[in-house]
Amino acid sequence: MGLRQRLGRGRRAGGFAPQEITVKLSIPFVGEISGTWEPVDAEREAAWELYVELATRISVVELGEDEGLLREALSSLYTVFATTREILRRYGPAVAPRVAPGKVTFGVLAVNVLNLSIRPLLSKWHPLLTAHEATRGTSVDPVAHERRWARSAELRAEIESVRKVLLSLAQALNEVAGVGDLITVRLPDQGARSAAGTS
Repeated sequence: MGLRQRLGRGRRAGGFAPQEITVKLSIPFVGEISGTWEPVDAEREAAWELYVELATRISVVELGEDEGLLREALSSLYTVFATTREILRRYGPAVAPRVAPGKVTFGVLAVNVLNLSIRPLLSKWHPLLTAHEATRGTSVDPVAHERRWARSAELRAEIESVRKVLLSLAQALNEVAGVGDLITVRLPDQGARSAAGTS
């Protein structure tokens, strides 16, 4: 995500938050969502709420080849979808004002990420994974059964693509909210690590 910002004093915590940032989200098979975002206070508050949601879920944590469950990753994305809709409803039109061409808003970014990135993945893969899970015998370990699925690597690759979109969105939300990075934790002499998330 490309990011340019003009700083001003934001309302959150009395600290500095950008008056303007340039956002660029690359969505696989769709293209780019880009523009200048000049957030109002309601958008800053909504950005903080959605940022916390993303920072505490496994949907932004990279799944290694032999790590995690695909079902847990899909369930986490369902929760992000539901929570984002709830945030949009709660804040209402204030987070989706009419703007000039080349400008974006919290509403534009959130709805496009839901509809162009998360929704297609869930619509395609939830029924396919459910069908595979239904073939598991009662004595078969669910983790082993999932990892033996012929399409598991394909689903992992698509989950990784969506994760990158969510990380780009989270970076923009972080900048607008004017808060510290809650996703990447840097420990002394150990480099960057992804913060552990919940499902």
